[in-house]
Amino acid sequence: MTEQENDRLAADLPAGRLALSFDEVVHQRNRLGILAVLAEAGEADFTYLRKVLELTDGNLGRHLEILAEAGLITLSKGYYRRRPRTWAKITGAGRRALDAELANMRALMLRLEAERPRDQDTRPDPVQG
Repeated sequence: MTEQENDRLAADLPAGRLALSFDEVVHQRNRLGILAVLAEAGEADFTYLRKVLELTDGNLGRHLEILAEAGLITLSKGYYRRRPRTWAKITGAGRRALDAELANMRALMLRLEAERPRDQDTRPDPVQG
């Protein structure tokens, strides 16, 4: 399904149903962060992900396991300068899952913005700053 088709289908759903369409594996904050970093970088080692996402070793390790079990990333182990390293790489399925999650978020944001009365608009007025 293309992003445009997903957006059209989402337009027919109530806002609450859109929120329910989030993928539990992908939508969790840390796993979403991992997929976003890997989508941009293609591949990253454990140390880089831990520093960028500010996670503990155990926390990151568990999130990587969950993503790998779901087929969204691949993990490979090796050595770099005689030190053991673990690399994570996003898969095609991972990229598609991330794209779908982002499309669902966009659709939900558009729906909520369209339903909000103008007097509840919390964005700053561009004229007043």
